[in-house]
This record gives sequence, C-alpha cells and structure tokens, in this order.
Amino acid sequence: MLIWIPVDSANDKASKIVPQLEAKKWALIEFDEGRIKSLAFYDSIEDLGGEWVDFIILANKFENYLDYMNEGMMVLVVREEETIEDIIEAFKFKELDEIGL
Repeated sequence: MLIWIPVDSANDKASKIVPQLEAKKWALIEFDEGRIKSLAFYDSIEDLGGEWVDFIILANKFENYLDYMNEGMMVLVVREEETIEDIIEAFKFKELDEIGL
C-alpha cells in the first residue's frame, strides 16, 4: 500500500510531518508486510501523476482533507508522532486517528 505524508524535508525517516500548506516535500511510502519497502520524496502531491494512493497522513484534523477522501484515500491524523519513522510505527499498530464524515 502507498502512504502520503507532507514533510519538512527529504531527510529520510527523520523528516517531520507538517501541515500540507507548509510542506517542503511529500513523502511517499510503500508499506508492506509491516515495514517500509520504499521511501521517495516529491515536490508536490501532483508529481506522482495520478497513481492510486491508499492513505494520506496529516498533521491535524483541521486541514482540508475532503479532496483526498473524494479520491478514495483514507485520511489519518497523527496524535503526537513527528517523524516518518514514528508515524509508520503508529500506523502499524493502528494508533493514528481516522478522519471521517
């Protein structure tokens, strides 16, 4: 499965999540069998070219998320996690909050 996360830099797993309007990069994580299979950084979410993404993880529940839901993505929000590594650990154990209508 593929996961988007707006981040402050392309600093591998140490990159920190930021609100989407402050994102310097977008991390695309391929997650399978309980671990990160690949991690790539994009300048914008559109750079992926429309490929299906399963999840997007946002910094807070007040961000605009309806467009992602309309595209079929599940939208999750971090609690206290900051780095990609921490977020994926929380994702593994279903410790992120789901945004729903």
